[in-house]
Amino acid sequence: MSGRTAAFLEEMGIGPLWTLREAAAPEVQAPVEEPAPAAKPYRPEPSPMLPPPPIYQEGHEPRAPMNHPQPAGSAWADPDAPAAVTDEEIALMDWAQLRAAIASCTRCGLCAGARKPVYGSGAQQAQWLVAAGATTAADEKEGQPIAADAGKLLVNMLAAVGLARDTGAWVTNLVKCRPTTANGGDRAPTDDEARACRPYLERELALTGAGMVLTMGQIAANGLLGKSLAEPLAASRGAVHALGEVALVATLHPGELLRRSADKALAWADLCLAKAHDGRPG
Repeated sequence: MSGRTAAFLEEMGIGPLWTLREAAAPEVQAPVEEPAPAAKPYRPEPSPMLPPPPIYQEGHEPRAPMNHPQPAGSAWADPDAPAAVTDEEIALMDWAQLRAAIASCTRCGLCAGARKPVYGSGAQQAQWLVAAGATTAADEKEGQPIAADAGKLLVNMLAAVGLARDTGAWVTNLVKCRPTTANGGDRAPTDDEARACRPYLERELALTGAGMVLTMGQIAANGLLGKSLAEPLAASRGAVHALGEVALVATLHPGELLRRSADKALAWADLCLAKAHDGRPG
C-alpha cells in the first residue's frame, strides 16, 4: 500500500486491514484442565423378557414386584388374610367357633380360590362318628358329606346296625375343602392337606362324645391312623384301632361299594366289628 493511500485511511480513522507478518503473535493462554467426571456404576438395562427385580427398602423385607403372581401360601399372596388357627386353638372351640374356623381356614393351599367347605352333619351328640376322606363335587352340591347315592347307601348301612344318620351319628369328611385337578375334577388330597384338616375332625369327635369312629375309605383310615394316604385299606381293615381313647374301625367307602357290590360282605363284617366294640378301643 502506497504512502498516499495510508495517509487517506488514517485521515478517515481506518486502521490497517491486515497484520504484518513480523508482528508478534498474541499470547495464548493454556486451557484450564477440568477434573474428569466421576465414573457412574454400571447398571444394565432390564431385559424386556424378565420381570423387574424386587424392590428393597431400608429396614424392611423385600417387597414383591407388582403385577407378578405369587405362589400359593406365600407371605405376599394376601397380606389381609387371617393367621392360620393353631391345633391348640381348635382343641378349645365349641361348635359355632369350629364352623367359623373352617369357613375362614388358611391352614393349607386348598383355602385359595372360591372354595366351599363342607361341614359335618347329623347328631351333635352321637354314638358314632363316621368319617370319609375328602369332600367331593357331590358333597359340595348337596352341602353335606357322603352325598348322592353313596349317602343313601350309608343310611342303609347305619340302619343295619341300629343307627340313624340324623340322630345317632355325626358324618364328616377328614378334608373339608374339595381337592381338585387342573381341570376341576376331584382328586385325592395330599398328606399335608389331610394333616392340616385333621385337628378339625378331632375336635368334632370330642364335641360329639362318640364312642366309635367308623372310617369310610382309604383316605380317612390312613389320615386318622397316621399312615401314608397311599397305603392300601386292607392293611387297616379287620382290626379295632385306638384313636386316643376312642375305638376306630375302618371299612370301605359307600361309593366303592356301589362300584363293587361283591365287597358289601366285607363292609358288613366291618360294621359288625364296630358294633361289637362300640365305645371300647382295642
